[in-house]
Amino acid sequence: MNGDGVTKPTESTPGWRQAPGRASLAEVNRSIPVPKGLSFWRKMLAFSGPGYLVAVGYMDPGNWATDLAGGSAFGYTLLSVILLSSMMAVLLQSLAARLGIITGRDLAQACRDHYSRPVAMGLWLLCEVAIGACDLAEVIGSAIALNLLFGLPLVWGVCVTALDVLAVMYLQNKGFRHIEALVVTLILTIGGCFGLEIVFSKPELWGVLGGFVPTWGIVRNPEMLYLAIGILGATVMPHNLYLHSSIVQTRKYADDAEGKAEAIKFATLDSAVALTSALFINAAILIVSAATFYRQGEHNVAEIQEAYRLLSPMLSVSVASVIFALALLASGQNSTLTGTLAGQVVMEGFLNLRLRPWLRRLLTRLLAIVPAVICTVIYGERGSTKLLVFSQVVLCLQLPFAVIPLVLFTSDRAKMGQFANPPWLRILAWIVAALILVLNVKLLADWFGLSLWLARLFA
Repeated sequence: MNGDGVTKPTESTPGWRQAPGRASLAEVNRSIPVPKGLSFWRKMLAFSGPGYLVAVGYMDPGNWATDLAGGSAFGYTLLSVILLSSMMAVLLQSLAARLGIITGRDLAQACRDHYSRPVAMGLWLLCEVAIGACDLAEVIGSAIALNLLFGLPLVWGVCVTALDVLAVMYLQNKGFRHIEALVVTLILTIGGCFGLEIVFSKPELWGVLGGFVPTWGIVRNPEMLYLAIGILGATVMPHNLYLHSSIVQTRKYADDAEGKAEAIKFATLDSAVALTSALFINAAILIVSAATFYRQGEHNVAEIQEAYRLLSPMLSVSVASVIFALALLASGQNSTLTGTLAGQVVMEGFLNLRLRPWLRRLLTRLLAIVPAVICTVIYGERGSTKLLVFSQVVLCLQLPFAVIPLVLFTSDRAKMGQFANPPWLRILAWIVAALILVLNVKLLADWFGLSLWLARLFA
């Protein structure tokens, strides 16, 4: 790679039509050295970071809306969905890291190289819809938190959160480690806040443990399934697959088979540990909702503002609501930081743009922030949480269009060589992809009333 961040074509690029071209996130690509001879823990520390940027998307305000609604309506039952979603996330993110490390391409670049231009453009548009849905959740969540803490109107709060693009530009110029440090600090803030909320709400231990066991009632109940798919969409986010395949390339590991194998191992460990923290936070939100609202007969607490209003009086802890809002603000701001990076990766990868870094970030941010402003103006405070839940379902519906290419590419020996998915991993990955497809079909069937029609047809 030369000083402009352009990867020089190699003599052969097996399985691919062309050399990668411009490196993914060229200004920070291979900018963090991994010295040889480090101990296991120091090497783990050197590779730690990308997993936490990805984990942020798994605990964004969209998760709050679905987890709050699920906990208040169905108690601890949907904890099993959070656990399953987190396990699926660990698998898929490991595949994204594998793709980026071995091929030197992010998922968007790989799609642009593999598919015809019309197909690649279609995938790009679908991904932009997903990013817009994700950003809708993030900026609305931050705006709600600013409204609850400081009384700032929602529309103004949405505009304030758009300034995160300036923070990304500043921190990325300082070095990618600064972005990672900020993200980890905010994750610790969220975790600390919800650790306190669990102490305040005093959940039932056996009820919590029982909630992690799946039940068929989740699939049979359309309302529960809708929330379950919302949780899945909020947890396994399509744009995170694009982002992770890019930011694992910020590490300057040895460019040989041994170095790449080591990079895959530590990148997988990094994301697994980080996503475990996301599992704790998502589960904590639902547990607090179930232990506070469901236990006391408040089964329709779906609005974040309503949860804020009820927490302190129902728990008899004056600071409970403030802590809740503070965690929401940290969650929203954290997610918008990584969402901006994901937008840049997707636009550059699919369109192969050659723009100045500040202009690329501004364009990707506007594509995501404008729909959020419009929706906030139209629906206002009363519809904000419904928009959050709906945005997560949109994410889930788009997920197969990212997952299927990812599994295809990483299972192809022509593209991945000796690092192609082994048979057991390939089978597991396709099971996950099939499960996502089946849940999406079931959701659409329920939306259009097809389930009832089919039941009558085959009765």
